[in-house]
Amino acid sequence: MTEGAHIQGREKEANVYASREDFHTIFNEDLKELHKLSFLLTRDPAKARRCLVSGLEDCAMGNPVFREWARSWAKRAIVQNAIRELKPRASQSNSPLPETVVPDIDELSSRPDGYFDMQAVLHLEDFERFVFVMSTLEHYSEHDCALLLGCSVPKICEARTRARKEIMGSSDTVLSQEPAFSCPQFRH
Repeated sequence: MTEGAHIQGREKEANVYASREDFHTIFNEDLKELHKLSFLLTRDPAKARRCLVSGLEDCAMGNPVFREWARSWAKRAIVQNAIRELKPRASQSNSPLPETVVPDIDELSSRPDGYFDMQAVLHLEDFERFVFVMSTLEHYSEHDCALLLGCSVPKICEARTRARKEIMGSSDTVLSQEPAFSCPQFRH
């Protein structure tokens, strides 16, 4: 292999991975969405900023990531920093949930545009809020949620059910004129 071919091969390989500049671009272009994610998880503006900044640092300085996964990786870095910051844990309640039909995510909003009241989500307990945001809004699998939160899949299912029931039953579910956030913009 000639030296020129070797250099071309390395440049081609480097182009499949996200660079620091790619992550800076993502954090600049998606700043509002990433900040909302961080705030929904932490419920605290200062902690949300710390998680956002730490997420950028983790992405820019961390292990190589395929460029096509960079946006998802940025969100995951924020989620992981929020978990480290708040250390949400499943409640110690061993009582089984009553057999209640929980509506599909599309039924959680009374508006056809898929918006949720941010206050209803922010009123959830830490663990339920993390599970709701990660599994319902960010579409993490139950298994991924369980791994990231350090618990079992059944605990994730129970917490998601509690969160959905609380959001549906909350007196805060009356939506304001200015929607707080939309499910579609939180997709991976």
